[in-house]
Amino acid sequence: MPIDDWEVRMSISKGLPYFFNKQSKTSLWDKPPELTEEEAKHLPGYEHVLNVAQAAASSRPGQVRASHLLVKHKDSRRPSSWKENNITRTKEEAIEILRGYQTEINGSPDTFAKLASEHSDCSSHSNNGDLGWFGKGQMQKPFEDGTFALEVGKMSDVISTDSGVHLILRTG
Repeated sequence: MPIDDWEVRMSISKGLPYFFNKQSKTSLWDKPPELTEEEAKHLPGYEHVLNVAQAAASSRPGQVRASHLLVKHKDSRRPSSWKENNITRTKEEAIEILRGYQTEINGSPDTFAKLASEHSDCSSHSNNGDLGWFGKGQMQKPFEDGTFALEVGKMSDVISTDSGVHLILRTG
């Protein structure tokens, strides 16, 4: 596909940039493989999306936005959730479940949101796992450190906190 077929747009629901092909009407979260980084930077919409992302970040200095998928286990601080009154799985079993989700997600924010809404043991499941904006000191330390270390649009490996085990998707 020629470079002229592509443009960069901003996802309203995710607040993340994506690549849109005007001819095929398909979209990709990652740079189309046939484009170089330099070519991607010159696509229509790239500057606008970059400006929007920078404005959002600068309007909330010191804050990040993230979604997560939480799997609790019997040693979690509160081993119950909206879908299970008494969680009895081990931490190792919870990690194994999360690894399965991680494989299924394969970098897709849409799949992350779908799985978080269906399977997360957190009440944020009703918002596709979205926790909104937060700053330092508002989350448990391992969760905070993991989120702040991520680039926007990237997903963490398994992170363990007193609440359970998480996959985190940084969205802002």
